[in-house]
This record gives sequence, C-alpha cells and structure tokens, in this order.
Amino acid sequence: MKASNEIKELIKGWEGLRLTAYRCPAGVLTIGYGHTGPDVIPGLRISRERAAELFEADLARFEAELNRWMTIDGASLGQAQYDAVLSFAYNVGTSALRRSTLWKKACKNADDPSIPAEFRKWTRAGGNVLPGLVKRREREAAIYAGGDYGISYNTKEKPPCNRTS
Repeated sequence: MKASNEIKELIKGWEGLRLTAYRCPAGVLTIGYGHTGPDVIPGLRISRERAAELFEADLARFEAELNRWMTIDGASLGQAQYDAVLSFAYNVGTSALRRSTLWKKACKNADDPSIPAEFRKWTRAGGNVLPGLVKRREREAAIYAGGDYGISYNTKEKPPCNRTS
C-alpha cells in the first residue's frame, strides 16, 4: 500500500516546515517536515526542495516498514486505516507503533471499534500533553474510523514531535 495524497498533505501540515534544524518538544533534532536522524545537526539549513526530498524519502521508508509489518503480523488495513496508522508511525516511529495496543488490535481485527480511541492515548511529548498532538490524534482517529480527512492542519502551531525511531 501507499500513502494517499490526502494523508501526505496532512502529515506535512502537522509536522510543519522548518528549514533550520530545531529541537522538537521531545528534544529531538528535526528539520524539514519532521525529518530526524544522524544527518540533522545543530545549525543545519536546507532548501524547500531538500525538505520535500527528505519527506518523500522518509515517507517511503515508513510505508515500506508498515507494509512489512502488515505482512509479518497479518494486519489487513483499508486505505483510510493505512493512512491513519502511517501518519501515527511517521510521528511516533515504527518501534512505538509495533509495541502499541493500537497495532495489536489492528492486527487482530482492523475494524475493531475501539481502535480510534487508541490514537487519542498518544498526545504527549517530553512528558507534556501538546494541543497539536491532541488535534492530530483526533484527526487520525477520524480517518481510521471512517476516512474523514477533514481540513488541513493549522501550520502556525509548533510542529508536534515525539518520534523515537
């Protein structure tokens, strides 16, 4: 499976675009549309084009990992469910996703009506509840439950980040 255009735009909006490296609320060095990794160093500056390249590469990596885990764990997700879980993984990391009750429930029965509530449990970064994460998780839950992509995220808020991988 692949990310829909709708979820790509939402992820970019939720992550925000920053062309200079910064520490997100979880203390992780970040740049572009939520890109993290050993290549992100203090003071790093990139162009919009490079940010777009990094986003596409990061998203492709998360798609590949999610598809792999779906095969290994036997998860059968519809497009909207996939998009919501992909957005969640892009933010918290695939290791956290794989350990989550959300993932365990999705693997057993992707249509379990309790799954959207699992998204809402992940609203903290650096030990604090972040309003941006609350909004993101509400939208992810709505997408998962019924494909309600809603309207784009307000990018003027601080980008939420608590990804660990």
